[in-house]
Amino acid sequence: MSTKNPVPPGVGRRRQTAAEEALDANALELFARIAQAGSFAQAARDLGLTRAAISRRIAAIENAVGLALFARSTRSLGLTEAGRRLHARARAVRDAAESARLALRHARDQLDGTIRISATAGFGRHVLAPLLARFQLLHPAVRYELFFTDRRVDLMREGLDIAFRVTSKPPEQWVAQPVLPFVVRVYGRGRHTSAQEPQDLANAPLLLLGQGEEPVVTEWQHDDGRRQSVSLQAVAWGSDLDGLVALARHGAGLVIAPDFCVEPLRALQDEDDAAAGTPSLGSLTAAALVDVLPGWRMLAGIDTVQALTLPLPSGSETARALVRFVRQSLGGGRA
Repeated sequence: MSTKNPVPPGVGRRRQTAAEEALDANALELFARIAQAGSFAQAARDLGLTRAAISRRIAAIENAVGLALFARSTRSLGLTEAGRRLHARARAVRDAAESARLALRHARDQLDGTIRISATAGFGRHVLAPLLARFQLLHPAVRYELFFTDRRVDLMREGLDIAFRVTSKPPEQWVAQPVLPFVVRVYGRGRHTSAQEPQDLANAPLLLLGQGEEPVVTEWQHDDGRRQSVSLQAVAWGSDLDGLVALARHGAGLVIAPDFCVEPLRALQDEDDAAAGTPSLGSLTAAALVDVLPGWRMLAGIDTVQALTLPLPSGSETARALVRFVRQSLGGGRA
């Protein structure tokens, strides 16, 4: 009776080549989603990855197959002839994967867990709070630990899942998605609303965020393109913008603030009123303070609230779902 020699482990199992690994199902789905998004930046936002990670993955695929798949320019991202041929097959992989995920999602449509959220105080109180209340109705098993502060928060050290931050340079290791564009205007009431142009603010009683006793030079722009520079001197200042807005509501002076801290987001207000069965209060809230210089905005250098989350697989799926909900509720970020 003969005995067959045992087959050493691994013998008979062909290892994938680099090209095969580069074109596995995950890579094909990624390729299809980037082609659908139309840009690396949009694909990074959609997939919860950094733009650098997207670029590296595509470069690996192109290097392995020895063909350029994307025709890049400074303004757009298109497919080469080889890319178009691959895209037809990659779409089928993407659709199959999405169908599988959808089936699983129906089986677990309720999110859970605790989300640690940081937000600037104004955005947190005026915009995020009503959205969290609405999200909680949809997902009652989710819990929240909130940090509404204008203090600079170390995202990694404090173990945050989401940070809503006013910034033009988000940390590279985080996925940044635009949530809410805004403009900075000057607001007041009563006798403090007589200014006609930014130069008139030089002698007005101003309530300014962060400024001390020294004057600060500001730049203003009108919707028609006109610009003015004006030096501003505060009669009251500090780190609590809501406190300065409250002073303005009591007639203490003019406050310069992002519009979302003063003007109600009408869509959210009307939806909340309709859900409660009460008349819309948006117009009553807006009447408390008025835009003193219609058409003028201060050029602050930053004009968008961004949602920062960790890239997958580190990032929380519940956190990503909340960011999607906030973006959709606010019109997709409109940026």
